[in-house]
Amino acid sequence: MITAWTRGLARHRAGRLLAALAGIALAVALVAALGSFLTASKATMTQRAVHSVAVDWQVQLQPGADTNTGLSLIRKTPGTHAALPVSFAHTTAFTASMQSSTQTTGPGMALGLPDGYRSQFPGEIRTLSGSSDGVLLAQQTASNLHAAPGDTIGVRLPGTGLRQVKVDGVIDLPQADSLFQTVGAPSQSQPTAPPDNVVLLPATQFASLTRGVTGVTTQIHVARDDSRLPSDPAAAFTTVTGAAHNLEARSSGAALVGNNVGAALDSARQDALYAQILFLFLGAPGAVLAASLTAAVASAGGERRRQEQGLLRLRGLRPGQIAALAGLEAVLIGLFGGLAGLGIAALTGRLAFGAASFGAGASTWAVWYPVAFVLGAAVAAGAVLIPALRDLRTLTVSDTRKEAGARSTRASWWMRYGLDFLLLAGSWLIFRASSGNQYALVLAPEGVPSISVAYWAFLGPALLWIGAALLLWRLTLLALTHGRGVLARLARPLTGPLAGTTAAVLSRRRRPLARSVVLLALAVSFAVSTAVFNSTYHQQAEVDARLTNGADVTVTEPPGAHLPPNAAGALKIAGVRHIEPLQHRFAYVGSDLQDLYGVRPDTITQATSLQDAYFSGGTAGQLMHQLAQRPDNLLVSNETANDFQLSPGDTVNLRIQDSRTKTLHTVPFHYAGIVKEFPTAPKDSFFVANASYIAKSTGSDAVGAFLLDTGGTRQRQIATQLSHQLGAGAGVTDLTQTRGTVGTSLTSVDLAGLTRIELVFAVLLAAGAGGLVLALGLAERRRTFAIATVLGAKKAQLRGMVLTEALLLITGGLTGGALIGWVLSEMLVKVLTGVFDPPPASLAVPASYLVLTAAAALAAVLAAALNGIRRAKRPAVEELRDL
Repeated sequence: MITAWTRGLARHRAGRLLAALAGIALAVALVAALGSFLTASKATMTQRAVHSVAVDWQVQLQPGADTNTGLSLIRKTPGTHAALPVSFAHTTAFTASMQSSTQTTGPGMALGLPDGYRSQFPGEIRTLSGSSDGVLLAQQTASNLHAAPGDTIGVRLPGTGLRQVKVDGVIDLPQADSLFQTVGAPSQSQPTAPPDNVVLLPATQFASLTRGVTGVTTQIHVARDDSRLPSDPAAAFTTVTGAAHNLEARSSGAALVGNNVGAALDSARQDALYAQILFLFLGAPGAVLAASLTAAVASAGGERRRQEQGLLRLRGLRPGQIAALAGLEAVLIGLFGGLAGLGIAALTGRLAFGAASFGAGASTWAVWYPVAFVLGAAVAAGAVLIPALRDLRTLTVSDTRKEAGARSTRASWWMRYGLDFLLLAGSWLIFRASSGNQYALVLAPEGVPSISVAYWAFLGPALLWIGAALLLWRLTLLALTHGRGVLARLARPLTGPLAGTTAAVLSRRRRPLARSVVLLALAVSFAVSTAVFNSTYHQQAEVDARLTNGADVTVTEPPGAHLPPNAAGALKIAGVRHIEPLQHRFAYVGSDLQDLYGVRPDTITQATSLQDAYFSGGTAGQLMHQLAQRPDNLLVSNETANDFQLSPGDTVNLRIQDSRTKTLHTVPFHYAGIVKEFPTAPKDSFFVANASYIAKSTGSDAVGAFLLDTGGTRQRQIATQLSHQLGAGAGVTDLTQTRGTVGTSLTSVDLAGLTRIELVFAVLLAAGAGGLVLALGLAERRRTFAIATVLGAKKAQLRGMVLTEALLLITGGLTGGALIGWVLSEMLVKVLTGVFDPPPASLAVPASYLVLTAAAALAAVLAAALNGIRRAKRPAVEELRDL
């Protein structure tokens, strides 16, 4: 019996089986692909966080501690790869005599490095010119002293005279912030900036130079074996933090660990949680939608399945035997659909990421693929087996001979209780609460090893998605139930005299049609929300990079340089369209020292972009116009405005250094508005003012940086050419370089990888939701079309009936999906504020992709309709005989 039943399913119900199998395959493939990508992304975050650190640990030995004892203790610590002592000494000045003039700098630092330091910690020092060994001068110090390799400079240490050393090379310290940190001090006590004047010396030469000098300290720089770390950033953070605390405990307080790798992993674990959140926000709806598609495909043949079940019961089969046959169908769908889904996931990984495991280890296959397969089996059971068991328990044989509409005319329970309205109201309330003041989706308290996610904020978008779907279902049912007249008028151009019949058929089939409309709308909303979120994310990543770099190419002058604005002429090379000078000074407001930027309001936007979201109290254009109209106007940060209780028009007295007297003097400004973000400015507190007013007040129009507009092309080539032209005296950065370094490790993993998966599946789901369900519904109604033909209906009229239903489906599905997707996108972007830096002023809409999705859904629906029309052309007697 089982063999005969299986053969009959394959012969007569192949379309239904393949459609359900496709739905299972989509659900399994989506979960396996997204889960594997999430695991691979976390592993990549861990690797990049670890590799971004030049020195894993900086162990500060306390006064009186023996260096050799500390070294021995650290080298015996499990996981230590290398440990070398580094000595630090404060200098009071550096001097150099060049071409009958003497240059003198302020205080700085001298470091003593042991042999082999650069080979063990290659990322700490970057050679710019000269030798990579010997006495190495930091780029800024070389610029201040006008010194080059081969020159002799003087180093003045506390309590000693001037001591001469010969410069062997000029270097850059890419991680100077961590190198000169105060180990063990809280963040508010850390230096605001690394020293400008630094010299690196071989350990023996450093010892000779600092003989008799007090205040010399020793750090032990440690390289850890990172291959043993867990792939998850949170677990890796816990591991390295525990190892650091263990070392401090075993040293009995003689050593404090500056855990640089722990700090990097601390940031990465927060980004990993955001990746996990994105997986849930963007992946879970897709899996639910694929499962719903499978259920809809299965229910499309539910009427026929109930009739077959009733026939089997009439022929004497026991309920257990009938349940076994339904279970067999569920097993076939679940097994082959699951295997197909795993194959699709592996192919997706191979094509999109070069590996079936999406770049993760073997653990990915051992976890996510079985999970996805079990999910597919559960969906198959829920779509096929459970309805069959329910029908066996609740329906009699005579009930199975009735049509669905005759069996159930009462409204669903959720419609009677207004569940859709309750869900939408709950979504709005949760959204208001989750996006209020001090809201943070991911909370990482300083000094606390664990971080948490406000998962309750997920309820807002989730309830919106479900509530909007139920509301659309309600509205569609109402329209089909009470709108027969309108439906008849709409159908008349296609069906002629059968317009009333068509309207009656649509009204009678309102439940399956409403289900199809809602399913298509959910698929379209899934595509819209995913695509809009992805485009907005990339838009803001580009904005963040431009804010950090300032423009396509930025030339930053060293401190102490006094280049006037007309020096921009030397930077005008091929490919540069506009050059904008930007002043950078420092000013005191009260006792608080902040950055001060002087701009030319009329031309600043020719080199960089200023969004309205960067400002408060006016648009970007309005506030720049105010700076131009009244030169003494001042834009201040939000923090400063709150701290000093400023109101528009208030006088703000800043103390700025006068270039002529080198002393601070008070310059009055008028508070005109708030600036939250500004190109090249720090994230916290700064001022923006009119450059001409600053130049007049300080006696200097010296430029801090030049912003170069290249039209968005050739940034890397132009930056390289300018670097060779300007030498080591100025810093040249381009947007492509900055784009790869700013932001979070979440951006470095490339969110496009996640959305590439999402967007492809979204198109497939939209096409499936539009076409599969309609095609199966039409296939189940072949008897209706045959009877209509016998009664005299013409082929053109039957074609009109099918096309009318298809047009209603595509119109309702696309319209409802676009509206739900737009609202959901707005909510997603607001809830996931922490992913965006800065927050977007408006959503980015990928029109081409959305047109592609709509075209795919339209093509699938029309294909299903045309196939139904083709089947309706068969002779009615032959069709009835087959049925």
